[in-house]
Amino acid sequence: MTNPTPPDIVRCAYLELVVTDLAASRRFYVDVLGLTVTAEDDTHVYLRTLEEFIHHNLVLRQGPVAAAAALAFRVRTPEDVDRAEEYFTALGCRTERRQEGFVRGIGDAVRVVDPLGFPYEFFHHVEHVDRLAWRYDLYTPGALVRLDHFNQVTPDVPRGRDYLEGLGFRVTEDIRDADGVTYAAWLHRKDTVHDTALTGGDGPRLHHIAFSTHEKHNIIAICDMLGALRMSDVIERGPGRHGVSNAFYLYIRDPDGHRVEIYTQDYYTGDPDNPVVTWDVHDNQRRDWWGNPVVPSWYTEASPVLDLDGNPQPVAHRDEPSELAVTIGADGFSYTREGDAEKGFKLGSQL
Repeated sequence: MTNPTPPDIVRCAYLELVVTDLAASRRFYVDVLGLTVTAEDDTHVYLRTLEEFIHHNLVLRQGPVAAAAALAFRVRTPEDVDRAEEYFTALGCRTERRQEGFVRGIGDAVRVVDPLGFPYEFFHHVEHVDRLAWRYDLYTPGALVRLDHFNQVTPDVPRGRDYLEGLGFRVTEDIRDADGVTYAAWLHRKDTVHDTALTGGDGPRLHHIAFSTHEKHNIIAICDMLGALRMSDVIERGPGRHGVSNAFYLYIRDPDGHRVEIYTQDYYTGDPDNPVVTWDVHDNQRRDWWGNPVVPSWYTEASPVLDLDGNPQPVAHRDEPSELAVTIGADGFSYTREGDAEKGFKLGSQL
């Protein structure tokens, strides 16, 4: 039997996030981070970034347990929704199809529990809204302009990598050790470093959602604002620059502890021969280019994900070593500070 054709995925498009206090979450994402409200009701708030033209990039839904309900990807054609349903059915995954969509502003869509246990959604039809890219009167110093990526925690990164590559994603960067253990991988559909990433750990869980700014000074402005609002305790990590992706970053936590990355200035990956960058797990510049330590919570804490019935997925333990397990000192390893910077990363299969 011929394997079904995978759907042609365009990009990560939105996250449906369950929150326990909708008003508090709305204040955080709208009043503090500046996302635009497209629509709202008593139980939902639909939010978008300034350059977005589809209905939303983030749905906040009131619920009893803080969790991720759907990681949604736009596909290229209506027929690709059919392909998504056929593809995941052939994999033995549970699927659910709704012609009217699962949330406001989205048409025909299929949700699946994928082989890693994550709730994925695939859709094409969507309600268009005004793109606010030219509304500079609405821009704040820390303006969030695009949804950039998701980051998923899974106990079996190699299995996840194989599955996502079969789905049409391409790897841009990964983290390994000399024994061949893979700790993380970054995969893309749009021409940036990633639409989603796999981080090794107990899962399935959502590590974070990431929004882009235009420049790193926008991220610094967010830090200044959080300080002025006496909210600096929501800053978990950063600001700093990643080795992986080369991007400037900030990690903050919302009122339910969901992690949000503010992200900018990664690089183009659209050529078919774009080389994979492999980082040594013993390089303390992989996670922070300046060699700053990574707080343990960044490795251990993440958001639960839901099944299609709205129940939290059980979390499986990672048997392979995790980055936290091999971390000592300032994010573990300081050989780059001893003049061995040439060990920092190798291209392709040179590790």
